[in-house]
Amino acid sequence: MHLYHMRPASTRRARILTLGIVLPILTACTTPPPAPKPIPATTEITHYPPRPTVPPPPFKLFHQDNDTYTLTTRENAADDEIAALLWQFSDAAHAHTFDKLHLSQKFIDARAPKVWFHVYRGSKCAGEKFIKGDIYPCGAAYHGVGDYTLGGFKDPQYEDAVLHKADGTEQHLWDPDAPHPKH
Repeated sequence: MHLYHMRPASTRRARILTLGIVLPILTACTTPPPAPKPIPATTEITHYPPRPTVPPPPFKLFHQDNDTYTLTTRENAADDEIAALLWQFSDAAHAHTFDKLHLSQKFIDARAPKVWFHVYRGSKCAGEKFIKGDIYPCGAAYHGVGDYTLGGFKDPQYEDAVLHKADGTEQHLWDPDAPHPKH
């Protein structure tokens, strides 16, 4: 009889168990690591339009509540004119000159924590946010053509401006998360 077979069964089991543990570890050490996953090269770059050179159109205060101005302008105001108006609000925010635009600087300074400006072409759809019930003059959708936001929970100087173009697309006028070198 061979010597191996004469050893007690517990010793044989221990050696088999040891080989069962050590052998996979040794083979794992010699197995090459998996290849790293490639990083997709799809970095989206947002392009912001240049500041318009046309003057902003005249506007009227349509409605004001705790944190919002709703404003109207000419029905035929061009997208560039609306963008110029949003830039005008940004300029007034930096210069603290909303009073010159016949909008209360005191209201702006008291924002808690932000104030919104919603701009509409004409007054037909401007009341859509204040209508009770389900009868909307322009349909159940948002019809503002420009929005300017000043202030935020984390940054009281946060600014964003969005142009809702006539073709149905939206265009941010600047990077709202960047420092404020827009002026």
